[in-house]
Amino acid sequence: MRLTWRARGILAELSVGYGPGQDPTISELVALNRDERLAAEGREAFRTAVRELRGLGYLTPDATTASGVGERLIVDLAPAAEAWLIPQQPGFGFYVDGS
Repeated sequence: MRLTWRARGILAELSVGYGPGQDPTISELVALNRDERLAAEGREAFRTAVRELRGLGYLTPDATTASGVGERLIVDLAPAAEAWLIPQQPGFGFYVDGS
């Protein structure tokens, strides 16, 4: 399943941007202003990307905070196991034509 660039950026930040025990809640991230997030997009764009990631299984609620607004989300990269980062075409990258 393809991800928007916005969702990819959020997934990357949530995957490697925080140390153990420092994972922010989604409401904490949404509450940050653009300068604090170092982002050019607003809150609704962020919420849309989080919905996309949740819908595709990249983010799942932490059972200890699954109450809704203040929940922490667990990053699961398993949905990306079969994904190609670059479209495969003959003569480009890792394409195997069988010959």
